Amino acid sequence: MKIGHRAIGSNQPPYIIAELSGNHNGDINRAIELINVAAKAGADAVKLQTYTADTITLNSDKSDFKISGGLWDGYTLHELYHWAHTPWEWHPILFKHARDLGIDIFSSPFDFSAVDFLEGLNVNAYKIASFELIDLPLIKKVAQTGKPMIMSTGMANLLEIREAVAAARESGAHDISILHCVSGYPTPPEQANLRTITALAQEFNLNIGLSDHTLGNATAIASVALGATIIEKHFTLDRSEGGPDAAFSLEPEELKQLCTDTKDAWLSLGQAGFEFKEAEQGNVQFRRSLYASKAIKKGELLSADNIRSVRPGFGLAPKHYENILGKKALTDIEFATPMNWDLIEK
Repeated sequence: MKIGHRAIGSNQPPYIIAELSGNHNGDINRAIELINVAAKAGADAVKLQTYTADTITLNSDKSDFKISGGLWDGYTLHELYHWAHTPWEWHPILFKHARDLGIDIFSSPFDFSAVDFLEGLNVNAYKIASFELIDLPLIKKVAQTGKPMIMSTGMANLLEIREAVAAARESGAHDISILHCVSGYPTPPEQANLRTITALAQEFNLNIGLSDHTLGNATAIASVALGATIIEKHFTLDRSEGGPDAAFSLEPEELKQLCTDTKDAWLSLGQAGFEFKEAEQGNVQFRRSLYASKAIKKGELLSADNIRSVRPGFGLAPKHYENILGKKALTDIEFATPMNWDLIEK
C-alpha cells in the first residue's frame, strides 16, 4: 500500500498519522500551527475530519441526541459537532500548507458531500472513522474514488468489519488498511486488547494498524511488535488549553517521541537469527573458554589443576572441558594460553 510517496507495510517503519480533529479550537492559525508541529515531529500525515454539524447529525435536543457522561457530558450532538468541526473553507488552505511542508494530508468524510468536496482537493487517501464503519453506502462511495482507504474498527464486531471490507473491495478499493481501535476517550490500557491486531491480520491479510486513544505512547509502541503498520494518534498544542479532544491528545514533544520510538521499535524487530550481531562482536572477551591455568609441558596430562574455564572467550568452549581432561599436551603450553585442538592429542 502507498499513500503519496510513502510505502506502507511490514518492511517499512510505521506510518504515523497525526489526527488534528477539533483541536484547532475554531482558530485556523492554530490549525496551521498544528500542521507545523506534525511535520516537525516527523509524522507522515496529518488528518482532518470533514463534516458540519448539519451533515453529521440533526439539530435536536431530544434525549437521543443528548450526551450523558464522559468528556462531552451535557452537549447535544449538534452542539458538539458544531464546536469540533473544521470549516470547509479552511480545507484548501490547510491542504496547501501541508503539501508545502511535504507532509501528507487527508481526511475522514462523514457523508457523500464531504467525499465530493475532498475529491475536489485531490486528496490522496481517505479514512473511515470507527463510528462510520457500519455506513456501507459511505464506504462504497469512498471506494469508488479508487484512493487508498484506512478504516477504523472501534465498536465493530467481526461481521461488521467483514461487511465493511467486502463493501470497499466490491466497489473498487484495492489499497485497504484496517486500524484496530477502541472507541473510549481515553481508553484504559488494559482495554486496548492489542492482540486483536494479529487476529485481524490473520483474518484479512491486509495492513493492520492502530488508532490509539490511550494516554501516552506505550500502547502505540507495543503495537509495532504485533505488526502494526499504521498508527494514528490525536495531537494538540497544549492539553491545558482545552478543546474537544485535548484530554486524550499528545502534546508536541510526545508526538515527536511517538515518531521516534515507534520507528526504533520497528527497527528492533530485525530478522530472526542466532548469529553474532555487530553490537556483540567486541564482547567475545566476556564469554568463558578453556585456558591453561599453569604452564604445561609437552606430554603432560591435562587436568583440573592446569586447565580452567575462565574469561575471555578465545579458547575452546567450556563444553569440551571433560573431553580434554586426561589428554596429553602435544607441545609446551604457556600459562594463560587459550586452548585449541592443535595443542591436544587427538
